[in-house]
Amino acid sequence: MGHGHGHGQSSGHGASRAADRKRLRWVLAVTASVLVVEVVGALLTGSLALLADAGHMATDAGAVVLALGASYVASLPGGKRSTFGYHRAEVLAALLNALVLLGVCAYLAYAGITRLADPTEVEAGVMVVFASFGLVANGVSMLILQRADTGSLNIRGAANEVFADLLGSVLAVAAGLVILVTDWTRADPVASLLIAVLILPRAFFLLRDAAVVLLEIAPLGLDLDDVEHHVRHVEGVVDVHDLHAWTITSGMPSLSAHVTVTDEALATRGVGRILDELCACVAEHFDVRHATFQVEPVSHEAHEDLGELH
Repeated sequence: MGHGHGHGQSSGHGASRAADRKRLRWVLAVTASVLVVEVVGALLTGSLALLADAGHMATDAGAVVLALGASYVASLPGGKRSTFGYHRAEVLAALLNALVLLGVCAYLAYAGITRLADPTEVEAGVMVVFASFGLVANGVSMLILQRADTGSLNIRGAANEVFADLLGSVLAVAAGLVILVTDWTRADPVASLLIAVLILPRAFFLLRDAAVVLLEIAPLGLDLDDVEHHVRHVEGVVDVHDLHAWTITSGMPSLSAHVTVTDEALATRGVGRILDELCACVAEHFDVRHATFQVEPVSHEAHEDLGELH
């Protein structure tokens, strides 16, 4: 005897994904424009910070394309073999974005250290102009993505890329101003190293959160002992076992359990009512709305133990 509650979640995720895709398309247009401008600026000025920011803009554009594609794939209906659908395409996109960010950090660290040892001349005034354009554009992109409150790892991955670009633009402007005022050319590679240091924690956090979903670890903040405690207090429940919790994709926690109830409770309230009470329990206390319970009468416990032995 089993029952699952997942009603309304798919349509809700579909609507939020459509809104996310609209935001991502705007961000892609802005990012591509800034990329072209900053490449031209880096070639004209010889700035490593501007070139680093332009290089990261290229990875950012790729990340947004990846996030868009993953959002479309995640919206496809499931099939006979893909019973949960393709929701985790978004998580895979977030994982790939995290790995790209780590690669960008490694490149910026290498290039920055190399340029520190052998600084080159930089056209600081022109550098500031181009970096300022990137700063404004990245600020617009960040505002667009911050309006998405879905908690999607896919959107977070794209937002982390844009945030890194925003940092890059801020530091490129600062480096240009320092060179303009003091003629200290090492400000350029120092800015590149600071960008790498600031990006690194966000990349690791994104990588961790994607891994938690893919490894089917219980969602953060969901204490299974607490879940068991609440389920045991549903009237008629005498035991809870085989309790599992995982995340299908961002914002879609799931739970399954075997619940033993008294024969009297089954006789007086029926399976349907007990299942509704169990699902209401985890939905109200833990906001888990995709739950599956296998209800077993006390008289079935011997059979359950036999099955575990085999």
